[in-house]
Parts: sequence; C-alpha cells; structure tokens
Amino acid sequence: MEKTSAFLLLIASQSIGFSQPKLVEKVTKTSTSEIVIPYEKYVYPNGLTLLVHEDHSDPICHVDVTYHVGSAREEIGKSGFAHFFEHMVFKGTESFPTEQHFKIITEAGGTLNGSTNRDRTNYFETVPNNQLEKMLWLESDRMGFLYNAVTQKKFEIQRATVKNERGQNYDNRPYGLVQETLSKNLFPYGHPYSWLTIGYVEDLNRGNVQDLNNFFLRWYGPNNAVLTVGGDVKTSEVVKLVEKYFGAIPAGPKVEKTILPQPIIEKDRYVKMVDGYAKLPMLNCAMVGVPSFHQDEAALDCLGDIIGGGNSSILYQRLVKSQKALRANSYHMGNELAGSFQIVVMPQMGTPLSEMEKEIRAALAEFEKRGVTDDDLAKFKKSAEAQKIFQLEYVSGKVSQLAYFETFTGNPNYIKTDLKQIQSVTKEDIMRVYNKYVKNKPMVILSVLTKGTEQLAAAENNYTIDSSGYKAPNYGYSGLKYTKAKDNFDRSKVPAAGPNPSIKVPAFTKSESEGIKMIASKTDEIPTVVIVLGLKGGKLVEQNNLEKVGLTSFFTEMMEEDTKLHSAEEMDILLEKLGSSISFDVEENEVRVFVQCLKANLNATLNLLEERLLSPKFSQETFDRIKNQTIEGIKNSKSRAANVASVAYSKINYGKDHVFGWPSSGTEASVSKITLQDIENYYKDYFSQVGMDAVVVGDVSETEITGILGRLKKLPKTPITLPKLPVLASMNLPSKTIYLVNIPKAAQTEFRIGYASNLVYDATGEYYKCGLMNFPLGGAFNSRVNLNLREDKGWTYGARSGFGAGDYSGNFTFSSGIKSAATDSALVEVIKEMENYAKTGITSEELGFLKNAIGQSDARKYESGFQKAGFIGNILQHNLPAGFVDEQNKILSQMTQAEINQLAAKWINTANMRIVLAGDKEKIAPGLEKLGYQIIELDAEGEVKL
Repeated sequence: MEKTSAFLLLIASQSIGFSQPKLVEKVTKTSTSEIVIPYEKYVYPNGLTLLVHEDHSDPICHVDVTYHVGSAREEIGKSGFAHFFEHMVFKGTESFPTEQHFKIITEAGGTLNGSTNRDRTNYFETVPNNQLEKMLWLESDRMGFLYNAVTQKKFEIQRATVKNERGQNYDNRPYGLVQETLSKNLFPYGHPYSWLTIGYVEDLNRGNVQDLNNFFLRWYGPNNAVLTVGGDVKTSEVVKLVEKYFGAIPAGPKVEKTILPQPIIEKDRYVKMVDGYAKLPMLNCAMVGVPSFHQDEAALDCLGDIIGGGNSSILYQRLVKSQKALRANSYHMGNELAGSFQIVVMPQMGTPLSEMEKEIRAALAEFEKRGVTDDDLAKFKKSAEAQKIFQLEYVSGKVSQLAYFETFTGNPNYIKTDLKQIQSVTKEDIMRVYNKYVKNKPMVILSVLTKGTEQLAAAENNYTIDSSGYKAPNYGYSGLKYTKAKDNFDRSKVPAAGPNPSIKVPAFTKSESEGIKMIASKTDEIPTVVIVLGLKGGKLVEQNNLEKVGLTSFFTEMMEEDTKLHSAEEMDILLEKLGSSISFDVEENEVRVFVQCLKANLNATLNLLEERLLSPKFSQETFDRIKNQTIEGIKNSKSRAANVASVAYSKINYGKDHVFGWPSSGTEASVSKITLQDIENYYKDYFSQVGMDAVVVGDVSETEITGILGRLKKLPKTPITLPKLPVLASMNLPSKTIYLVNIPKAAQTEFRIGYASNLVYDATGEYYKCGLMNFPLGGAFNSRVNLNLREDKGWTYGARSGFGAGDYSGNFTFSSGIKSAATDSALVEVIKEMENYAKTGITSEELGFLKNAIGQSDARKYESGFQKAGFIGNILQHNLPAGFVDEQNKILSQMTQAEINQLAAKWINTANMRIVLAGDKEKIAPGLEKLGYQIIELDAEGEVKL
C-alpha cells in the first residue's frame, strides 16, 4: 500500500474563486492480495472532508454524505429529531420543490435513501456515472439551502410519516419495543442511548418547525460532514465539482466529540414487559460492553460468536439442539459512545424464564471451563476477512466503509487496522475480556412476556429508573443564525447529464450435459466465486398433497443440518474457517442452492457442497427440533399484520385447492402432519440432476467450471414430473366486499388489493410491458399512490403496486401499511387512483420520466456476483436470447401513451380486484361499512370465519 500525506495544494480550480481544498492523503493498492480501498482525501476551507475512490469496473458512481449527528445528539423530551430531520431533508430546498429529489434521481436511473442511527446520519445515491454532477448539486443544495424550504405543512406530513414508521417497525411488531425497554434500563437516565433513534411519539408531538431548523443549523454544516464519492469517476473532476457546489457553504458551529463515562450497573436489574403482539416469551440479558473501535471490541465480538453465534456455539448446543429453546444467541454491539454484550433466549412455551436465566449462567460457566479452541479463532478470523472482501463487490460498500471510518476515526484506511486487530485476537484476549466484561458482571435481565404468561418472568422488577440529577446538555441552539451561501452560478438550473455510459451486460458461456444446463460468467474484479443451483421440484410438488404444505421448506432446512460425515456444528465450523456459505431456499418449481466463497477456497468449498448434496443425514432428532421450531414460528407470525395480510391475500386469490394459495412455510396443521419419511421421499424423488440449472460467476477458469459440472453429475438421474396446477378461480367477485383479518389493537392496517392472473413471466412480452405501465402508478417513490398516501396525506411509511409473475401465474398487487384511523379514507384514495389511471392513462410527463428512469437503470444491475448470477440465471431458466436487454430497451424507447393506456385499461380493473385488510376490526370496520362494503372476516390462515 502506498500512502501520501502532506496537505498538498491542488492545482488552481477552474470552477469558482473560493479557497482551494487541500490534499491530505492518497492511498493506493500495491498488490492484488491487499485488502484496501484506494482513495484520495481532501479538506476544504469550510471544513468539508471529501473522499474519492475510483472504481472503473462498472459505469456507475455512488455518492454518500455522512453527518456526524444521530440520536446521540438529542436530549430528554426531544427524542427522534435526528431521524425526523432525515425525512425532512428529502422534502425539497430553495432550488427544487417538494418531491423533486426522488424524481430527479429516479429519472436519472438511480436509487437513493438515507439512514439515521445513534451516532450518524447519511444520505446516499447510486447513479449512472454521467449523473455525478447532478448528485453533487442535489446534496450541496440540501446542505446549504434547506432552511427556508422547511414549511409547517411539510413538517406535519413528515411527522405523521415518522409516526407511521414507528407503528410499522416498532409498536405494531412482535418484540419491536424490546430494545427500547432494554436501553432505558441499561443506560442512565438522560444518556443519549437510553432511547431509540425513532424516538417517542410524545416527543415528536411536542416538537415544532423552529426546533427542526435549530437542529439543521447546529449539526448540518460542512465541517460536520464527510462527502464520499466512489465509482467510475475521475478524482480531479470530482474535486472541482465539489468546490463549485459546496465551496461557498459557510461552516457551521464547531462540533466537539462527545465523551461520556461508561455506564455502570452495580447489581442485576430485573425488568419485565408484556408484548401484546408476541406469541412466545423471551429473555434478554445485557451487560455493559465497549464502544466501537475499542481495543477489546474484536475479542468481545469473537466471544459473542463462541457463546451464541451459530450451530457450534455453546448456547445453541445447550438450548436449541436439546430443544429447551427455539432460539438462543449472543453478540457484542458497539456504538460510538458505549457498547453492550447481549444474550437472547426464546424458550419453549410455558418454560419459566428463571430457568432460562440459570441456563445462561450455566452456559457462561461452561465456556469458562471449555475455553477457546483453535477452531473458534480460525472461523471468526476467516469469516471477518471474507465479509470485508465480499463488501468490496459493491462501490456502495466501499464508499460506506470509507465514510464510516473517516467519520469515527479520522482514518478512511482504518480497514487495515480493523483487520489487523481481528487477526491479532488470541485465546488469552478472549478469556481476558470474558473476565473483564462478562464473568459475574451485573446484567439487565429483561423478561419479555406474552399476555397471560406474566407469571413466567425471571423475577419481579427490582429497578426503578432514577431521573434525579439529570441535566440537559447545552448543545448551543440559542442564537443560531442562517447564513445563506453566495454562489457565482445559477443554482436553480439542474446540471445537465454527461454522455450516456456504455453499459456492458455480463458476458457468459452456456453448456448442457446429461440434463444439466450450465451458464457461467468470468469476472476477476475481486477474488470470489458465486454458484447458484436450481433443482426441479420446489413448492409446486406439494400440489399433490396439500395436507402437507410446507414440506419443501422443511426439506431445505433439513439440508442445512447434519451430513453423514459431519454434524451441522462441524459443517458450520468448516465453512466459517473458509469464509464460505452454502444455503438452500424454495422457489415455485425449484429448490435453489446458493454458494459463496473466496477463490482461494473454491475446491474446499466444493467438497463441502458435494457432501451437502450427496450425503445428507436426516435424523429424527433434528427433524423433531425443526418441526417444533417451524410450528412455533408460524404461531408467532400470526401476530404480524403484514404476514397475516399476505397469507390471507394468497388464499383469497388462489383458493385452498391451489398450492400457491398456501404459505411456503405451511400451516400449524400441515407441518404437524409431515413425517421424516416425507423428507426422505422428497430427497429420493426430486433431488436429481435432471433439469438442473447451474450458474457460476466469479474468478473461475474453464477447467474449474468443467470440474463443478463433473461434481454435479454425481447426483442421481431421477426423472422428474411436476404436478399440473388447477385452473385459477374466476374473477366473478361479490361487489364492494372486503376480506378482513382482525388484529386487535393493531396501530396500522395492512392493505393487499389486487388479483391473480394467467399473465406469466415474459422478458419482452406483455408482462414486461405491464411492469412499465405500472411504474408511474405504484412502481417508484414518486408514483401516484405513494405521493398521495405518504407525501400528501402522511398516512403511511410507503405505498406501492406492481406486477409479479413466475412460469405458472402472475398477480397485480397494491400493498401498504396504513394508520388505522385512515383505513377507510385510504381505501377510497387507492381505488380512486387506480380507476383514474385505468380511465385517463399516463401523462406525457410520466411517460418521459418512465423512459429515462428505466432506460438508465441498467448500469446498476450487474455489479455483484449474485446480481450477475441472477441476470444470467434468468437467461438460462427462461431460455432468453443473449440480446434480450437490447430488445427491452427498444420496447421501452418505442412505448407510446396509447399503448400504456391500453394496458392500464386492460389490467388495472378494480372490478377484478380482491381487497384484503389486516387490522383492528373494532377501529376500522364501522368506517368501511359506511362506504358500503360488505365485510367477510377471515382467520389468520385466510379461511372464512364461521
């Protein structure tokens, strides 16, 4: 690695006359084996730090602006402001109005988002490389010209949106409030980690526009930001563009690093909470850990892995494999100011949590006696190294790493130090941190209880939060003034895009041998290999025996367990020591196998893959454990409104005599009927090379590809005949009917509106065209339904519609989680938007937006190994011509308003749509009935309640 540090002055900029930025350092990669992200680092006179990473492998670029402010800069009574402000930053500036930010980036073929955690807020977008200047214009405008654009109306809408987000992700979800309860009992009153980033609703309610503006003025200055640009860019051009767009923005108030004393727990704190949505109790024990980048962090991470990090961990062996618990894990979680070491156990129903506490303490004693093994260290270190390498597949991953390390350490190249610390961990280090942070240390012992199981708590509450002595921090909000930047160019003009990038779809080779079809693409950007196998069968085979729906999903879980040569725990160790992964999943007509590994460990990984495929061991003990876990998981899913709505929607659309009408995981009744013999029969009848699809992507030679094919030929040649599916039910529906699943006290109503159809997958036919047609209706952030329900009304965190299809059927579905009080009004709006679109069709502006957005998005599609595998795998599975993407682009470019309108009139027909809602019947039924709807109540499995 070459590093230059000298605060070198740049050549005079040609953009504008501000003081010139300084080059702080330049890091380059000097060997192919070195794990490093090359970059140049600049600091501008206003304090802005710029990092630039050049990666010319794909014609895209990624822009990230990270502000060193998160919920840790909040105070009691004003929680949630950092996250709230993140929402407001997307709502337009002085230069471009509301809703334009998403539209501009989507139309540019890009994707974007933002996120807030305890310690930072970041905004990011990935776009074709010709759109870079536009992105810098947008981000600079948000940094320097947002203040006067924050209106009361925008404020109120986004406040409602954040409340819906809290309802959807926390209040209305099983175990959604566990970390909130844990945090306020682990950290002292007033500590900024004692509340969640989402904040409290009452705090959001009392906030006002001035509070939000003060937050912006205090923390959103260039001196508190790191701008990172990566991808197919030229550093010299980026530096000039950043000077042009960001150089005039004045520095904000000085931001000091927050330093707080580490929390102290003097004795065990027993706390209990009742979770109205959970179906199973849970015990969560938390101890004080260390902050991020602490010298003991890596050893604590490894300790968490040994105690509860996988199949070979102590907790898994003691509790899960023995069927005392359905889940048991441990981990260390570090943040900037503090960390925690947590142990989580979900026992079998009816088990007192005091027994689980004893088991946890016994597991820690077992670790102390057992010590640290060579395998423990080897798998932790290699897995960590592999994760770092896999992250380098994406330019967004590399940019995020640089931004993260610069924000919190001041050293973008900290990846080298990070890996060194991980690789330097010793057995003695792990035992030392165990003794220092875990052994006999007081804990917060949180009993999470379901209704009616309060007696199962580990102990009665013995801790009261002490608010005395709290003094709110003085963050310097008084007297803040907005100073508007003065540019010497017209900021209101959207920068023009450069020439369209030359997009190269992955090159590939195809072959077929003895029933196996293979497609492969060689890429040596990073030393990794991805393999995806498709074995005929899948969910479709269950059509012949619907009483045992869920069999294929059950089978795939069994395939990840013991083999005849190694236990699941041993396989776990062997894979992690290689930094590899092998997993199974269920598709409509396939069981898929996903393999990812480092190139250096390809053969060793293939040996383990071959063992998994050819020598599974289906033991009764493992079967019983997975059956129990699956049934309890299904029970627990019945309290999640989103899951319940989707299950009921499938049943209503396909009917109970069609396998697609049932969830892939099955039902409590169907899984109970599955036997070990059924698992063995599935393997015998359907695990065959006949009809197999094999996809290989990565740094592989023709010889290695041939070797992979040879291994696959060892599978049996069992002929496979898939069942025929019944004809879909007719669309003759009772008018004005709603199918309702009652979720008492649900804060939101989950909507599923649409229908199943015979519109199957076609890359260049009517299915593809329907996807284009839906884009302005519900396929983008700026779609009609999302702008109406989220941005105009503030009723939801997000709303969408879309067409989906496989080889056998398709569907059109609108979905959203809507706040309960707006259920009836939202239904009116959704139906109105669909009917208006079907009647009047697309506007010329929407058509132009569609063509630009879809036409330029191809640049982002082929970046990672799994992305490439998905693309060429689709070619193989559907026998597509090599140039089908060119054909799609031709269809897109020639699409007319008339053609879109004909498709909308044909396929967006509300008379054919079934309406399924999952929410609180008591709250929402009266309003729906006033609209003239007949309500048919369903149970959690989509069956009509008698």
